[in-house]
Amino acid sequence: MDTASQQILLVLEHLVKSVPTGTNLALLQLMWAMLTGHFLPSRGAVHTALHLTGFKPSAVRRSWRALRYGVWSADELLSRWQAWVAKETHWQPRTVAGWQAVAYDITTFWRPKLQKWQLRGFHQLAGRLLPGVVLGVVVRVGQIEEQRLPLLHKLLPAPADATDEEALKQRLFVYAQRTLGKAEVAIFDGGFKLKAMQAANVPRFVVRQATNCVFRRNFLPQREQNQGRPAEYGAPVRPLARVYDGKQIEATPPDEIVTFVHEGLTITAHHWTALVRSDQKVDATHQTVDVWVYYDPRFTTPLVVATNLSLKAFIPFALYLDRWPVEQVPLAAKQMLGLHRMFVHAMVTVWRLPQLALLMGNVLTIMAAVLPPVPTGYWDRHPKKRVVACVGSCSRLIFLN
Repeated sequence: MDTASQQILLVLEHLVKSVPTGTNLALLQLMWAMLTGHFLPSRGAVHTALHLTGFKPSAVRRSWRALRYGVWSADELLSRWQAWVAKETHWQPRTVAGWQAVAYDITTFWRPKLQKWQLRGFHQLAGRLLPGVVLGVVVRVGQIEEQRLPLLHKLLPAPADATDEEALKQRLFVYAQRTLGKAEVAIFDGGFKLKAMQAANVPRFVVRQATNCVFRRNFLPQREQNQGRPAEYGAPVRPLARVYDGKQIEATPPDEIVTFVHEGLTITAHHWTALVRSDQKVDATHQTVDVWVYYDPRFTTPLVVATNLSLKAFIPFALYLDRWPVEQVPLAAKQMLGLHRMFVHAMVTVWRLPQLALLMGNVLTIMAAVLPPVPTGYWDRHPKKRVVACVGSCSRLIFLN
């Protein structure tokens, strides 16, 4: 066993140290089967993956029983993992002008043939709701040296009576409202609705908006004398122009235009201040937002975000870019470790296995940044840490050159 594998085993031992005796060893063996990539050839079958790892039949049965009947929780493992990262690594939170991004997302482990399962998630390719295990993912974004990395902070399962993602989104908003620190900003993608976010009183947020979004001014337009019924809504604000029913609808002129340099490129930002949602009438008690549209020369579609903070132009842009590491967590668990398929059917294991997979995906990502780079072949004489990548064995944690 090489040095990298030994260090990862020490991490797994730390994670299961508080788990009852017997269950801790069986759970460690299950996590080792995940990290060594044996769920890839087993296509998500737990017993087959454990067998391919080299465990005896008795150990395979013990690991399966630990998964279903063991006295342990994902929250406990997460807490020990966060404590280990804080103590043993150089992981530090990333900040933008003193603000730290906390990214919130939803991931689904698709289970199209799971019987008597009412929970469904929206599948982008299918364009409709499909059966699956839906989990809320919360990560704190940081870095080790120059590598930007997510640290898994919380996994929130959907409510027991939920049938779609909306109840889980509400649970994420409530969690953000309760736990967000004074210098932290919640970052959400376009699937989260601004109305629900404001109703949950999320203290600080940056959320992506659709390119055809419409807002309103929070004051009444000037009214000419005797010109119909008095207005109740403010003037509409359209950040981007679009075509509707064959007619061109022009964008609303911005309140200000700002330019700044990001990674050697000039970004142009259009800014509108103190706006309310399009369904709200004028009222001084409404929560208002600032809307930013960023024109990046690398992309044809501008980035539209809304925030309830008054910030300089580059800060919401940089904070939203720091949201992307949250995508690494399900990517590592599903595609790299092979747990996008799962063949478990008991209610407990249906929830436990995805949570354990996401945790192991984050462990693999952080450990790849901590351990020395491994050459990809005989030609790779001086490997450097640039982009994290993983292959099917813990002994092959590598960094692409």
